[in-house]
Amino acid sequence: MQFDSSLLTPHSSLIKVGIFGAAGYTGGELIRLLVHHPGAEIVFANSESNAGNPVADVHEGLYGDTDLVFTKDMPFSDVDVVFFCFGHGKSEAFMQAHDIPEGVKVIDLAQDFRLAPQTLTHTQHPTAEAHDFVYGLPEINREQIAHADHVANPGCFATCIQLGLLPAAKLGLLTSDVSVNAITGSTGAGVKPGATTHFSWRVDNLSIYKAFRHQHVPEIRQSLKQVQGHLEAAIDFIPYRGNFARGIFATEVVKLDGNTDAETIVNGYKDFYKDQPFTHYADKAIDLKQVVNTNKALVHCDIIDDKLLVTSCIDNLLKGAVGQAVENMNIMFGIDERAGLNLKANAF
Repeated sequence: MQFDSSLLTPHSSLIKVGIFGAAGYTGGELIRLLVHHPGAEIVFANSESNAGNPVADVHEGLYGDTDLVFTKDMPFSDVDVVFFCFGHGKSEAFMQAHDIPEGVKVIDLAQDFRLAPQTLTHTQHPTAEAHDFVYGLPEINREQIAHADHVANPGCFATCIQLGLLPAAKLGLLTSDVSVNAITGSTGAGVKPGATTHFSWRVDNLSIYKAFRHQHVPEIRQSLKQVQGHLEAAIDFIPYRGNFARGIFATEVVKLDGNTDAETIVNGYKDFYKDQPFTHYADKAIDLKQVVNTNKALVHCDIIDDKLLVTSCIDNLLKGAVGQAVENMNIMFGIDERAGLNLKANAF
């Protein structure tokens, strides 16, 4: 797919953007994308702890790219969309405490509104039980995102694992428990230092955490059920902490019943992603460097005996976070989905 500049700015002006939680890893990556986005302009980058400081003093890779200064102000009336780069649980509290004007769209990168509500309602003061946030995975919800005022950006592990399994769900293959292993870089834990993120512990090390209990499993199940129509099988997910900074590499093992041949499965995967701008089926085995620093997701299948082995990989900060958030913004405002996201991988 080629970039279509005619779809860049159907509006009379650039999309005006506000960013909350702008001093963290996701906030910095979002600023990096938006300062070079041809159809958007950052109006404010909010950070209580860094108000008054130049953005490039915190996100040092932005020296020479922006003169933006962090602010504690919240000029909602000056923007078309706000991004929440908060930690989990803070978005709901923020929207309860503040009056965001009608007409200002919200893209939330936390997990507060990813699950379907008990009550579907349009409100600028949503709760986890009552809201109208659309789950922001374009590969299955593009039409809903295009008409949404509120989008819940998927989790990083959830994005990578879903993109590995959604075509299998479309083929009706998820009838037995699915084994999933995925390893993530240290940036997935956020910018605040912790016992499992500092260099001396992380380097030359490997560990698991939240086995079978990771918070992304419910949203994974939600999407697979949406595509397959039902899901009784368990998603047995074991997350790993990797000794690298960014990226997620996942393997998903699906048991086959012998009624679906390898050619049908591979063709099903290729067909599912044939028109997607960022998610691609690869005929050869994939590796992490192919996607790091890009908004791409790569997926590959091997059929071995009675098992389907799927490998999938993304950059956790881009397709797993702010890259997908910008992709969602582009869709919401009717501009080219790839705007601002033509990024080069770290591969050789």
